[in-house]
Amino acid sequence: MDMDIDHYVILGLPSGEEGARLTEKEISKAYRLKALELHPDKRPDDPNAHANFQKLKTSYEILKDDKARNLFDDLIRVRKEKLQRQSQQDSKRRKMMSDLEERERAAFAADPSMRAREEEERIARKLKDEIARIRAMFVNKASSSASSPHKGTTRSSSRKVDDAGNSIDKEKVLKVSWEKVGEDYTACRLREIFSKFGEVEDVVIKSSKKKGSALIVMASKDAAAAPIGNVLGDLSNPLLVLPLKPAQTTTSPIFSGSENDVEPDEPKLSNLVGAGYQAFEDSVLEKLRKNPKYATSCQNPKYATS
Repeated sequence: MDMDIDHYVILGLPSGEEGARLTEKEISKAYRLKALELHPDKRPDDPNAHANFQKLKTSYEILKDDKARNLFDDLIRVRKEKLQRQSQQDSKRRKMMSDLEERERAAFAADPSMRAREEEERIARKLKDEIARIRAMFVNKASSSASSPHKGTTRSSSRKVDDAGNSIDKEKVLKVSWEKVGEDYTACRLREIFSKFGEVEDVVIKSSKKKGSALIVMASKDAAAAPIGNVLGDLSNPLLVLPLKPAQTTTSPIFSGSENDVEPDEPKLSNLVGAGYQAFEDSVLEKLRKNPKYATSCQNPKYATS
């Protein structure tokens, strides 16, 4: 007799403690229903029909006998308790292994402060490289633009203002340009950026679809010279800052050339921000000379040109 057979299951009844509470009448009823289902006459094509029916009869005889049934119930109870003990032992063993692995990981893990310091140094190096790349990009752009001929580059702006008795010192004026990507620069934003280098007297903006540009009038020559060479504004869209009229004592290699190509008192970068910028400078400087209140500021946005 196979000791692994659950006789309650053979009769289609619940096993364990619930099966032990079943009455003899309930067991007999379950046997009759199962016998009708497994009788060989009902399964003429099943070669195992006779063996299955005999197994059903044997399980019924065991459960119908009180002594045999009590012994079988005890066997089921002992096996269940054994499984429970094994499950508890396995659970404790798994917990012990998990605790051991956790202690090993903690022992060999890197110091959190050291990890944070290494991460900080890595990010700082990447930021430094990115700033250097942006600076090199704009230096190359300025060199390329200055070395190419610019049609219409004349001294008309300087001469026009001087002949009219202009009192504006062009060495205090900065030309600023930027790409029209992402968030645009406003007069208020430009004033805030350049006020870090000194007092800002006027901000005049000119905008196009692809590029933005502005004239920044500083209160002193030193304040106008301070921003040049620095990367200003947002790193994603930095400002290109150039002097409207470089100081006479400063000669940059990128502005070198023959005297016949460019007049000595006019910077070659006057057209860096696009065609028509020279006329824009003339117009703005003339209006600044005639009307000091003509300026684009946070309080007077109506003076912005487009």
